[in-house]
Amino acid sequence: MSGINMTRRGLIGAGGGAVAATLAAGMVPAAARIQAGTGARVAGQPMPDGVKLPATPPRPKRQDSVGFAIVGLGGYALNQMMPRFVDAERAHVAAIVSGNPDKLAKVGDAYGVPGDARYSYDRFDEIASDDRIDAIYIVLPTGLHADWAVRAFGAGKHVLCEKPMALSSADCERMIAAGRRANRKLMIAYRSHFEPFNVEAMKLMSQKAVGDIRLLRTEQSYRMGPTTPRENWRVSRALAGGGPLEDYGIYGLQSALYLTGEMPESISATTFRPTGDPRFAEIFAHVGSQWRFPSGAVAHLATSYDSAGTNFAHVRGTRGALIMDPATSYSGQKMRLEGREPRELNPGDPGVQFARQLDHFADAVRDNKPIRTPGEMGLRDTRLIEAIYAAAERGQTVRLAPDGRMRG
Repeated sequence: MSGINMTRRGLIGAGGGAVAATLAAGMVPAAARIQAGTGARVAGQPMPDGVKLPATPPRPKRQDSVGFAIVGLGGYALNQMMPRFVDAERAHVAAIVSGNPDKLAKVGDAYGVPGDARYSYDRFDEIASDDRIDAIYIVLPTGLHADWAVRAFGAGKHVLCEKPMALSSADCERMIAAGRRANRKLMIAYRSHFEPFNVEAMKLMSQKAVGDIRLLRTEQSYRMGPTTPRENWRVSRALAGGGPLEDYGIYGLQSALYLTGEMPESISATTFRPTGDPRFAEIFAHVGSQWRFPSGAVAHLATSYDSAGTNFAHVRGTRGALIMDPATSYSGQKMRLEGREPRELNPGDPGVQFARQLDHFADAVRDNKPIRTPGEMGLRDTRLIEAIYAAAERGQTVRLAPDGRMRG
């Protein structure tokens, strides 16, 4: 949304005590919550810098194309996801929701959205009677996901929600329950599950291409420019949680799970928040965690908002290694296997991940196909985030149940 936010997105494309206690409990103080009905303090933001709107409005390719209402017209929606609808076979932009009238006009014109399908946040509930809209795509700050998902389900629409799913496992459970009551689909936008390099990596690890996994390391980091919670929602505790872990570090957390194919049985962790730095007045600068899996494999995960940029996943096994660097970018992925026959791998264009994600959800909506990244996966991951903060706050290892809940 801001120039600072764009810096973080560009990096992806290229390759304290009281806070921790609150996060470990899985809660954001009620006084700090941003109420959904107010339009949120980021909802009226102007057009992000560098946005290139389409010259010709994209059109649905199929009669059964799923119509999406995009809620939140920030940098990611406008620069990454919305431009990829043109590549989807079964999904199209049917409506947009924003608190900025100028943005509604410009984006609506560029995407061919009719004037009566350009909604303000105050008019959101009118979506219920708009038959052009099948699904809501929530691209708001994380702290707003749960409230808007519940409202979307209340309007009778399916929900595709950006990651992480929510700031607490309780909110994740609330979203899942609302979807079940409405008999509507809920999917979390874990795009790497549709990206050729990561899909191939999952396949290779399931085939034991490196033997039995012994060690996994991931790091997702970049150095954030000067900012404050008033300027940038990513450094606001109420909107972003603990900071880099929920934002950039979620990719490493996911990698550790889908590359090992296991859930950790225990986690230890550390956090760091410098004093006197406005960027980290409310969030952590760095989060590191160590996981032990039932097989005996160990994972080391690190993420930071205050170190030189990187985005990698390394898996070492008894017969070789898988190196992904960059691992979970919008483009430019690289991957190689090391061992008796080292080789570079190029399974396809990473850019297809966006359209494939949209079409996968459309298939679930139209054909009732199983969802690869359902709400239950988002809940699982949020429980692991809570466990990481709890381990750091306690200064001791926490043990986990197979569903990610902390034991004791």
